[in-house]
Amino acid sequence: MSGRRPGPRLPPEQLTLLWQSVSLLLDYPDEAMLQRSELLRSASWELPPPIGNAIRSFLDHLGSTPLPRLQADYVETFDTRRRCNLFLTYFAHGDTRKRGMALLRFKQTYLDSGFELADAELPDHLCVVLEYAATVDQVRGRDLMLDHRAGLELLRLSLQDLGSPWASLVDAVTASLPPLRGDERDAVARLAAEGPPEEEVGLAPFAAPSFSPGAAAVAEPETTLLPMPSFPGARR
Repeated sequence: MSGRRPGPRLPPEQLTLLWQSVSLLLDYPDEAMLQRSELLRSASWELPPPIGNAIRSFLDHLGSTPLPRLQADYVETFDTRRRCNLFLTYFAHGDTRKRGMALLRFKQTYLDSGFELADAELPDHLCVVLEYAATVDQVRGRDLMLDHRAGLELLRLSLQDLGSPWASLVDAVTASLPPLRGDERDAVARLAAEGPPEEEVGLAPFAAPSFSPGAAAVAEPETTLLPMPSFPGARR
């Protein structure tokens, strides 16, 4: 499948740096993120200006916003809005049986590469996909993103429409991927008009209610959040 697609837009070392940086910065904000922000800022200067600028734009917001406000904004953005969730298969399949099969493909891809997930992690979370692509297999990780290119683009556009500071991070990721093809643009238009499918079915053993996008709006006020992605090699 990857042979029929355009080649990478950045050299491998820059893809690793970009994808690992975004996998860290797109996670739930905490003190550890603040502590490594200057390291990530320094690394961003090794990326092409538009992409490095996008990462530094988010780092500027990170450094100027109190942590409790960052955390509240993160939950409000990603846990209560169906079009801004970070689970890639949700855009195409919602909470349907088809999503269970798509999650299985992600998990099998990881297992084939020796990449093991923590019990609390779902394999299609964008932070997990980016970490896998950055630290384990760039080709397979990129293919997973391209297979869900329409959903990734809808996420990018939805964050832009909100004026979200996290939009610049997704901008940086999509800048590393090939431009949208005609069929992908059509898929984005359909998603924008209709939204993800809404049929709800059980997805065990892959999902729990606390990981359903929007669950925080109808369930308990506390939200179960994915753990911070590991540094390169920690899960291998």
